[in-house]
Amino acid sequence: MESRKPTEVVKDVVDAAAEKVSHLMTPEVPGAPGSAPPTVEEPTTPHGPLPPRKEQGAPQTRTPTGAATGAPTGANGQQGEFLTTSQGARLRDTDHSLKAGSRGPTLLQDHHFREKITHFDHERIPERVVHARGAGAHGVFTGYGAEEVTRAGFLRKGKETPVFVRFSTVLGSRGSADTVRDTRGFATKFYTDEGTFDLVGNNMPVFFIQDAIKFPDIIHAGKPHPDREIPQAQSAHDTFWDFVSLHTEAQHHTMWNMSDRGIPRSYRTMEGFGVHTFRLVDEAGATVLAKFHWKPKLGVHSLDWEEAQLLSGIDPDFHRRDLYDAIEAGAYPEWELGLQVFPDTPEETFAGIDLLDPTKIVPEELAPVQPVGRLVLNRTPTNFFAETEQVAFHLGHLVPGIDVTNDPLLQGRLFSYVDTQLTRLGGPNFSQLPINRPHAPVNDMLRDGFHQHAVHAGVAPYRPNSLDGGNPFPAGDAENAFVDVPVTVAEAPKVRANPASFDDHFSQTRLFWRSMSPVEREHIIRAYTFELGKCYHQAIRERQLQCLANIDPVLCAEVATGLGLPTPAPTVPLADVTPSPALSQLGRTWPADGRTVGIVVDADTDPDGVEQVRREVSAAGMVPLVIAAHGGTVGGLTVQRTFATGRSVELDALLLAGAPAPAPDALPARDAKAGAADATVVDPRVLLLVQECWRHAKVIGGWGAGVRVLELAGVAGAPGVVTGDSGAGVLADAQRLMAAHRVWERFPASVS
Repeated sequence: MESRKPTEVVKDVVDAAAEKVSHLMTPEVPGAPGSAPPTVEEPTTPHGPLPPRKEQGAPQTRTPTGAATGAPTGANGQQGEFLTTSQGARLRDTDHSLKAGSRGPTLLQDHHFREKITHFDHERIPERVVHARGAGAHGVFTGYGAEEVTRAGFLRKGKETPVFVRFSTVLGSRGSADTVRDTRGFATKFYTDEGTFDLVGNNMPVFFIQDAIKFPDIIHAGKPHPDREIPQAQSAHDTFWDFVSLHTEAQHHTMWNMSDRGIPRSYRTMEGFGVHTFRLVDEAGATVLAKFHWKPKLGVHSLDWEEAQLLSGIDPDFHRRDLYDAIEAGAYPEWELGLQVFPDTPEETFAGIDLLDPTKIVPEELAPVQPVGRLVLNRTPTNFFAETEQVAFHLGHLVPGIDVTNDPLLQGRLFSYVDTQLTRLGGPNFSQLPINRPHAPVNDMLRDGFHQHAVHAGVAPYRPNSLDGGNPFPAGDAENAFVDVPVTVAEAPKVRANPASFDDHFSQTRLFWRSMSPVEREHIIRAYTFELGKCYHQAIRERQLQCLANIDPVLCAEVATGLGLPTPAPTVPLADVTPSPALSQLGRTWPADGRTVGIVVDADTDPDGVEQVRREVSAAGMVPLVIAAHGGTVGGLTVQRTFATGRSVELDALLLAGAPAPAPDALPARDAKAGAADATVVDPRVLLLVQECWRHAKVIGGWGAGVRVLELAGVAGAPGVVTGDSGAGVLADAQRLMAAHRVWERFPASVS
């Protein structure tokens, strides 16, 4: 019998499985868990590991000291056809431990059991204290050119640099939900050929505190109460509001968190900020101060509060799933990196704003954001643990042309990040993990320690030396060595204090409030009212109301009314501010790439018309989901969601191509959603879909029998509800409306 290569066997397995289920597959819809469809029967023909999914990538194969190996990225994955021990010995059985007789005790001799269970016992490393809940992706950054302000090579025009980005929430544990109200981390690792640069930021440009020594305090306040470990992943509790109402420098960040920025629609529609002010150095040694901004191609959009609450139960992985599905579908998330640039003056201020205060912004109207590069995420991790969980960021990972400032929060982070990795990743060699390995030559004289992957040669890991021929040698300007900018440090007494300019805690908070549209202000009022309403102690509510009185009397009065408390008078003069339109999420239009469009069908729906709509949705870079009474096919159309499994919160727009009668499972005893409306004409879960999309100001459309559903739901002819004679025409009208993200006029606003 002719011997066959393992790759040929793999191909046959994949092809056979694909043939069996091809009638159920819709390639345009992302979310399949494996790289090949499974078979009903357990596979028994030995073959090698299946290839990765088309959208997956892995860290480049580099040696522990940064050299390219030339091996394919899959070389770090598992190999071979057969189950083995960690040392490569093939195993006959992994379902039974070695015992003294079939009913006897397990033997200490069972080396396979001990290896397997020991590794399992230790396969979880300590999760991050903050930013534990995260998702990551690989991509590429292309510079536009910034030589006039920095010598950093990765920003040169046309220069491409591989990156890994990790998004995260701050407060929740790894098992918490994605859609909680919280700050999001936006950390980017640039694998530059001058060394690794980490831009470790958030989706908000300001932070709660001005000095890193208070970081444990704000995190302890925001985390679940230590006695009961509740509430998880949210700030709607006493300890958080106790701290921020007493520590008023937190009010600006708190206002951002209570705005729609606290519940992003997607990582893809989220801004990122470096938070701190950095010092940039050009080739001549001249310096400027700068702030980093990430601007999403799709614009900045958020979830409605009810959507976020529903998603926390329906799909707690919503943001993670959205990121990976978009990459799989080819709707690659994209941002532009921008700089706000300021003169490097001795005062380190701009327009009266202290640039070292991390609780302050510089409005973009005063210092425009200048684009310097483009980030595209185009590969998902091959292994979540090896990449997303083990990636280690540090603000001290700098490259020539970028230096730090004396921002007291930044200064503390320069110590804290390395200290954290020593515990999380088991020692000082965390930079040698594949996801952290630099793409530049490493000769650091750092030897030994836990998890040392490098095999260092030579006998003289010190300088100066002659036994290793003097290697490694110091680099100079000609070799593009890193320069610590020689900033003058004034002689001054050692004190525990902030500069007086840090004392203003309310003017920029008022600036943010005054920059919001009426709809956004309503959402902020709702958020404060909800969060403070969850506090047990009235004293904390009253104290925070006093802070709101110092920000804006309308905001304070509306929240006080919701809490049933009197409105306090301000204790400081209200700042005279000029609103910054750049802070509002409304007023512009954006691409609809990666948006999800639900299409409701029934057995009488014209399949050709729906297929045309489905193809046009895909061609526009969006994801179509056919929704019907049951799975499989309906009217010849492949179904992705049923009335039982689908919910409006995963859709950006809803189109109705039919008026489905109540399905056999439209019973309150079987599906609680089926009890939400009259079930005599149209399936009540379809009416619920329409009503929720209406309530959340999403675009709704219908043609044919679908118009009848809109009439029964009472929304026909309303703003953002389109009808027509054909699905293609309705889709075209819906696409135009989707450019604004929501039909904002459907949100009532009582404040201006």
